Amino acid sequence: MAIFNFSDDDALGTVSSVDTATVIVSVEDSEKLKRLQVNRLAVLQSSKPGQHLIGLISQVTRKRLILDQDENHGEEFDEQNLCKVSLIGSLLDAEGLNRNVFRRTLESVPEIEANCFSLEGEDLTEFMRVISHSENDGNSLVLGRYTLDDKAEAFLNGNKFFQRHAFIGGSTGAGKSWATAKIIEQVAHLKNSNAIIFDLHGEYAPLAGDGVKYCKIAGPGDVESGKTISDGTIFLPYWLLSYEAMVSLFVDRSDQNAPNQAMIISREVNAAKNRYLSDGEYKDILENFTIDSPVPFDLSSVMDGLNRINEEKVAGVRGPKAGEFNGKLSRLISRLENKISDRRLGFLFKGGADVLQFDYLNRLANLLLGCAVENGTGGVKIIDFSEVPSDVLPLMVSLVARVSFSIQQWTPLEKRHPIALMCDEAHLYIPNRNLTGSADDISIKIFERIAKEGRKYGLSLVVISQRPSEVNKTILSQCSNFVSMRLTNSDDQGVIKKLLPDSLGSFSDILPTLDTGEALVVGDASLLPSRIRIDEPVRKPNSGTIEFWREWQGEVDRARLGSAIDNWRKQKVE
Repeated sequence: MAIFNFSDDDALGTVSSVDTATVIVSVEDSEKLKRLQVNRLAVLQSSKPGQHLIGLISQVTRKRLILDQDENHGEEFDEQNLCKVSLIGSLLDAEGLNRNVFRRTLESVPEIEANCFSLEGEDLTEFMRVISHSENDGNSLVLGRYTLDDKAEAFLNGNKFFQRHAFIGGSTGAGKSWATAKIIEQVAHLKNSNAIIFDLHGEYAPLAGDGVKYCKIAGPGDVESGKTISDGTIFLPYWLLSYEAMVSLFVDRSDQNAPNQAMIISREVNAAKNRYLSDGEYKDILENFTIDSPVPFDLSSVMDGLNRINEEKVAGVRGPKAGEFNGKLSRLISRLENKISDRRLGFLFKGGADVLQFDYLNRLANLLLGCAVENGTGGVKIIDFSEVPSDVLPLMVSLVARVSFSIQQWTPLEKRHPIALMCDEAHLYIPNRNLTGSADDISIKIFERIAKEGRKYGLSLVVISQRPSEVNKTILSQCSNFVSMRLTNSDDQGVIKKLLPDSLGSFSDILPTLDTGEALVVGDASLLPSRIRIDEPVRKPNSGTIEFWREWQGEVDRARLGSAIDNWRKQKVE
């Protein structure tokens, strides 16, 4: 049975103009015009029987027209009431054996003088149920309920949400973390889910358990206590860095000897990897490895080589003389020694003999990329980067992303298992190119490649940020799904508006007026561009929102400043 049974008396007005996906409706009754609201839904008669067209009201206007001017009777006026509707899809009464099927396609356009109806009341509820049932097909991802009708659940297509990359954004306090947590808890309940959350501030730690594994990049305290990967403590050893990343970390590009230093590092690292493979008799790898191959090597042997070259003497006419690079590597050696001794970088250099084991990468990959049946803990992994220094943060986040991409790329097609990378605070490590330094450039290249090619290898990106205007534009342009919470900054609103289809550009005007916990959802995963109220997650992230006014009226721990300074000096929180 068709859900729409409108009569001519129910019509708001009739179509007076049609332009591709935009329709102008003339509304004769002023009282009916008052019922219309921008961003509400409207139904139009289609030129095809058994079909209705669904649109969003994007503009409502009333114009006073001067019909005649007379000296004795003054001016005669008439009113022209217009409603602008952006068409977004078609509702079919029947398609095969299915009844009331919504499609995000326009198989026809309305004819001139076709009736237009407001979608409200029971008709709206029935239509939203159709939308919900269409998406509730076993691939559903439930975010909350539609603001238009809170009786209808808002389903997204989980396949399309992750297949085609997604963006989640919103100003501080808009509910972005709740929306992310709501998605995480549903992903975690799937039998063989596989996702990594880059948690820069440790706010998602409360989600651990019930299919979610909490991991942490080793901080100074973790190094001292001897924690290992079996404890969920992750060391990202220096030998996993690409050559480009090593140069970025070790070489000061402003140094006049930087090209020579980069060349010598390349030579010494290559030789150290060769020795490791030769000593371990890994002959099959020895024949094919490159400087970027993930092969362990002893950094102390590289340091010995650098010192030897820096102090090298060669035979001269009048006796020994300084070698070609004598004294030219001093700054490089000093910089490298400082990095190695920096307690904050213990996750790179202080992993001990364990991280030099040939199978360490296998164990790391099992933790990061293994689903529940493989690692026995959970398919969703939260990686806490909160103790990673900000100056190397882009390198470290991109290192995990590069390992994920490379392993997916080298997995045979028939054995690939999809994985999603959820990039919280993405503007910090995949910023616009005009805001970047050398470390950021490396990170951007990796994430851009994932955004462009990841789908082929079963790798998805979910970009999460409170500042979309500062996130790399190339990566955002590859996102086909948008969950946008309240955005108050005009630059951020402009970014989202440019990424939406032209017919929905005005829909983004509601971004600054969204309530806390409300989201504008648009994209391939959503049958209908919608305003949704996000459901409260079962486990809430620690978003760090402090009640200032209440706290200022309470008690204060008088020892807090001294303990903070002590923790700062020790580089660990006690």
